[in-house]
Amino acid sequence: MIIHTTEMQTINSFSRLEFLKEVYSIIWMLVPILTLVLGITLGVLVIVWLEREISAGIQQRIGPEYAGPLGILQALADGTKLLFKENLLPSRGDTRLFSIGPSIAVISILLSYSVIPFSYHFILADLSIGVFLWIVISSLAPVGLLISGYASNNKYSF
Repeated sequence: MIIHTTEMQTINSFSRLEFLKEVYSIIWMLVPILTLVLGITLGVLVIVWLEREISAGIQQRIGPEYAGPLGILQALADGTKLLFKENLLPSRGDTRLFSIGPSIAVISILLSYSVIPFSYHFILADLSIGVFLWIVISSLAPVGLLISGYASNNKYSF
């Protein structure tokens, strides 16, 4: 059996299409997750900005107005500063637990969004025990904060 070069090119083009289908399926699995993370981040930025504006109005002072138009970028600047800040670890505490505690709190909060249906077609995890799983995962956030307080070995953390 002799295979011509045009037939080989046709076979190779089909194998490349199969590879692209796998890549596209991976990309489309990540799109809802990245959309969710982006939505949460923008929601937090808006809530922080509103909290600062309302607090400034209650206290009759000027609110955040220097970073961007109307101070919208102030929360983003604060978050960037927080990311690049020096890590301070307690000298008499357990440094491993002190570092793991906030991670547990943040991961549990982000995981709790996985069982919330945002629309009919935008469901990250369709589980029959969704409400109970959401309650269990959400209740882990205070445990992470308690772990950090205990690991700091500070007399005021109890």
